[in-house]
Amino acid sequence: MRPTLDREFASFAAHCEGWRPRFGLVLGSGLGPLVDRFEVLDEVPYSNVGGMAASTVPGHAGRFVRVKIGSVETIVAQGRVHLYEGHSGRRATAHIRAMASLGVETVLLTNAAGAINRDFSLSWMAITDHLNLTGASPLTGSSRFCDMGEAYDPTLRALLLRVAREQEIVVSEGVYAGMSGPQYETPAEVRMLALLGADAVGMSTVLETIQARALWMRVIGLSLLTNWAAGLSDDILDHEDVMARGKAAVSQLERLLVALVGHLPK
Repeated sequence: MRPTLDREFASFAAHCEGWRPRFGLVLGSGLGPLVDRFEVLDEVPYSNVGGMAASTVPGHAGRFVRVKIGSVETIVAQGRVHLYEGHSGRRATAHIRAMASLGVETVLLTNAAGAINRDFSLSWMAITDHLNLTGASPLTGSSRFCDMGEAYDPTLRALLLRVAREQEIVVSEGVYAGMSGPQYETPAEVRMLALLGADAVGMSTVLETIQARALWMRVIGLSLLTNWAAGLSDDILDHEDVMARGKAAVSQLERLLVALVGHLPK
């Protein structure tokens, strides 16, 4: 049974009365400039939405943007907040509930991640499953049980992979490990994650997926593999490099999105 949304975002939904988004998109580090490539219809800063917090992380603008991708009205969360900024699991997923309050039933969650699987290239990874190693859940405090057997919709993932092949964009498939951060992982932790079956690691997305599935939203997860995780190269990990890699990949993400939303079920 689809759960009933509470009144948390009633005022937001009223403010966005003319919005009719079919699709939701969350943009990770460095990917925010994507919104400038589409027709912007409206925007609302997170600070104007009760129950939401503004992001303190560079590369996360912290606003909802209403855009048209092809003929599909889309609500974009341009940036997110994270556990490591001092937020609870519920607070860090408020943007997902806000999207649901507008009727969004399908959401694409993007992030920047470190690659663990040595068979991958530093390109994109469609998330097949995740390891929630954050120690948190957005459902804490409720008795809402949520099946996570197919957290990332296999039909939509297959569609994403098909359009990626058509666009000649390399997209691997793998398991994403979600950590709380903000520190990057140690080489020993990366070896542990590999033993647990992780192909990539980051500091977001898993809680959003849990919240979205609890609201019966269909989820697509897409990681931009910006660097090798600690111990797999001699590079020093730096957020500025992550953002630069994200900005360089915006053109590919635009092509993927245009092709993807054009094939979404009506």
